[in-house]
Amino acid sequence: MKTKNLVLTALFIALSFVGANVKVMGTIAFDSMPAFLGSLLLGPVYGGIIGAMGHFLTALTSGFPLSLPVHLITMGGMAVTMIAFGLVYKFLNRSNNLLAIILSTIVGVAINGPLTLLVLTPLLLPVMGKVGILGFLPILSLIAGINALVALVVYKLLPRSLKNYENR
Repeated sequence: MKTKNLVLTALFIALSFVGANVKVMGTIAFDSMPAFLGSLLLGPVYGGIIGAMGHFLTALTSGFPLSLPVHLITMGGMAVTMIAFGLVYKFLNRSNNLLAIILSTIVGVAINGPLTLLVLTPLLLPVMGKVGILGFLPILSLIAGINALVALVVYKLLPRSLKNYENR
């Protein structure tokens, strides 16, 4: 790991901590925008690390309300979300920028929202019930979409020299 990548990863994790304190509902917060941006700038694996740590910090500042195992699984879901988001964007951006934006956002929201909740259903069902889980889904998906879109807008506004950071 290059020193610059390590420093930028730490910076994005710190920004995730700031976003972790802007909570919408429970552990749903604006902690993933730096991870989405990190996926675009540093690569999907770095974005995955940032996403996992960002969620951990959100859960930590919330007191792990749904239990530590739920939040550890969610950390894994966040890592997978950022890796898939970054890979889809980089693959599609070569040929169609708008398609890359739309599909990478859809993939990120789908993994972060419905798929992660599906994996967590056995642990959440006794605590939240079906109605609680289904009530969680729209707000979780909405906030994930906002985080991804803000990251894409910031990425588009950055100078080309920063966008090509990982190629240096």
